[in-house]
Amino acid sequence: MTSSSAYYYTKVMSELFLHTPSDTGVSFQAISSMADFWDVSMRFLPLPSPSQWPEAWTHKSGFRMSDGRSGHPKTRSGPLLNSLYWTKWYNNQSLGHGSHSFIYYENLLLGVPRLRQLRVRNDSCVVHEDFREDILSCYDVYSPDKEEQLPFGPLNGTAWTYHSQDELGGSSHWGRLTSYSGGGYYLDLPASRQASAEALRDLQEGLWLDRGTRVVFIDFSVYNANINLFCVLRLVVEFPATGGAIPSWQIRTVKLIRYVSNWDFFIVGCEIVFCVFIFYYVVEEILELHIHRFRYLSSIWNILDLVVILLSIVAVGFHIFRSLEVNRLMGKLLQQPDTYADFEFLAFWQTQYNNMSAVNLFFAWIKIFKYISFNKTMTQLSSTLARCAKDILGFAIMFFIFRIILGDFDYNAIDNANRILGPAYFVTYVFFVFFVLLNMFLAIINDTYSEGCNKTLLRLRLRKERVSDVQKVLQGAEQEIQFEDFTNTLKELGHADQEITELTAAFTRFDQDGNRVLDEKEQEQMRQGLEEEEVALNTEIEFLRQSVVRHPQGDLAPEVAKAGVSQFLHRLTRRVLQLESVLEGVVTQVDAVGSKLKMLERMGQPAPSPGMGEQGVWEHLQPGPAVIPALWGVQTGQACGGGGVLKHQTAGSSHTASP
Repeated sequence: MTSSSAYYYTKVMSELFLHTPSDTGVSFQAISSMADFWDVSMRFLPLPSPSQWPEAWTHKSGFRMSDGRSGHPKTRSGPLLNSLYWTKWYNNQSLGHGSHSFIYYENLLLGVPRLRQLRVRNDSCVVHEDFREDILSCYDVYSPDKEEQLPFGPLNGTAWTYHSQDELGGSSHWGRLTSYSGGGYYLDLPASRQASAEALRDLQEGLWLDRGTRVVFIDFSVYNANINLFCVLRLVVEFPATGGAIPSWQIRTVKLIRYVSNWDFFIVGCEIVFCVFIFYYVVEEILELHIHRFRYLSSIWNILDLVVILLSIVAVGFHIFRSLEVNRLMGKLLQQPDTYADFEFLAFWQTQYNNMSAVNLFFAWIKIFKYISFNKTMTQLSSTLARCAKDILGFAIMFFIFRIILGDFDYNAIDNANRILGPAYFVTYVFFVFFVLLNMFLAIINDTYSEGCNKTLLRLRLRKERVSDVQKVLQGAEQEIQFEDFTNTLKELGHADQEITELTAAFTRFDQDGNRVLDEKEQEQMRQGLEEEEVALNTEIEFLRQSVVRHPQGDLAPEVAKAGVSQFLHRLTRRVLQLESVLEGVVTQVDAVGSKLKMLERMGQPAPSPGMGEQGVWEHLQPGPAVIPALWGVQTGQACGGGGVLKHQTAGSSHTASP
C-alpha cells in the first residue's frame, strides 16, 4: 500500500515548507506569535522615511509623498508564498507551463491554496468583577458552542464571513490543543504569487487575525507524476487563550491513482485473486456459523477469521469508493483549475485505509501460530503461558511499569507519529518482544533443566541397583570372597561386562593386601561403604524426585519469577562454596600423596609399581585404616539444583560437605 518514494517525498515537502526561514530567520515550525505568522507568509518592503511624506500613514489612506503621490507600501513574498509559487527556473527563465506552479520543478500545485480560521466570541467567558473596569473583552478557549459566526472586518469577501462545515465540505481536525470544526472564515489565494501577496496584505491590514482567532489552517495539495503520488499538506497555527502561537502540521503522501504502470496492473490481478478468496471464505464461515451456531465463537481462531474477513470486506469497499472519488475530484479540478482542490478528506481516509490494511495483515500473520502448533517449542510456550496466566498478568503490570519508568525510548516521537496507533503499537511491541520472548527463553531453559534432572535421576537409580547387587553378593558370601566368584555372581545377576569392570574396581579398592580375596575385615569395610553410598543415593534420588514433581516441564518460568534474583544468587553462592570445599579436600590429598612420594625417595624405598593400581598406592603410602571413598565418584545433583552428600575419609581426617 506504500511506495518507497513516499518517505523522500514527505521529507522534501517538510523541509521546504517547515524549515525554510524568512528574512528575520523565522521558519514555520518556529512560529511563536501572530507577527511571526505574517512574517512567514509575506513581508512588506520598508516604508519611505518620514521626511518623504508629511502625513501619517494608515492602512486605509496609505502614505502620501511630498510630491503629492500616494499609495500603499509594496509587499514581498515570504517563505510560504515563495515555496508555493514556482514559475521560473533558477536562472529566472520561465518554466513554460503557463500559470501553473511546479514546486521543485516536479510537483504540480493542484488548484489554489486555502487559508481558513476559526474564532471565538467576545462574550465566551466571564471577567471577574474586580477586573471588569480594566478588561472589557474576554475570549475563551475554543469549543464549538463558543465559536464566532458573525461577519467582521471590511465584510468584503469570504475571509470576513463565516461558512459552516457543510458549506465548505470540510471535516474536523484534531489539533495540539483541542478539536476544531471544518467551518470558519476562509480565503482561496489567487493563482499568482504577487496577487496572493496582495491578498495577504489586505488580510493583515484589516486585522484578520486578532484576539478572537484560535486557529489558522493552510491547506493545499501537490501531485508528482514521476512517482504517481499525491502529497496533501495542512499547516496549522493555533493561538491559545494564553497568547502566543503553536504550529503543527500534517503531511500525507498517498497513492490515489492506482493503475498507471505495468506493476499496477499486476497488482490488479492480485486484488482480483484476493477478492475471490474473500468471497470463498465468506461462504465458508457462513456455513460454519449455520452448523455450529454459538459454539463457533468459542474458538479464538474462528473469531480471528471473522475479524480478518470483515476488515478485508471494508478494504474492498473503500478501494471502490476511493477510485470513484478521485475521478470526481480530478474531473472537477480540470474544469475549474483556479479553485481549491480538497484532497484532505480523501488523503485522511486513504491513510486510515493503509493503517487498517496493516492491522489486517498483522492479524493474518498471527494465524501462523495456529499452523505451527505441532512444533515442540511453540507448544511448550503456549502450554506454559496457559498454566501460569494469572501469575503472568500480575507480573506483566509491574513489568510494564518498570519499562515505562526506565525511559530508554523516545515515546514522544512515537506519539507524534500517530496519537492513536503509536501508543497501541508501542504497548504491543513491549509485550511481545520483552515479555513473550523472555518467557520463551525461560521455557527452553526449563525444558533443558527438567531433561537433565530426569537423566540424572535415571543414572542415580542405576547406581543404586548396582549397590544393591553388590550388597547381595556380600550377604550370601562366606568368610572369604574370591575375585572370580565375585565377578561370576555379578554375571548371574545380569550385569554386562562394562558394568562388571566398574564393580570390580570397588572390589580392588577394598582388597587392601592385593591378594584378590576379601576377608571378613575387608568385607565389613565394604559393607559400611556400601551402606553410606546407599544412604547418599537415597537422599539424592528423593530430592530430585521432588524437584521434578514440583517443577514439571513448562512450570519453571513462574517459579523463577516468584523466587526472585536474590534467592537464585543465594543458592548459586552456596553451591560455589560447596564446590570450593570439595576442591580443597582433593588438593589436600594430592599434596599428601606428593609428600609421601618425596619422603620415600629420600628414604631409599622403592616407589609403587605401575601395576599396583590406586589401592596399591594407598596401601603402600598409608598403613592406617583404608580409604573409603564413594564407589563411583561424588554423587551430587548440582545440575538440577539439588545437594548430595560428599564424603572423603583419610587417615586421621574427615571432610564432609553437605548443602
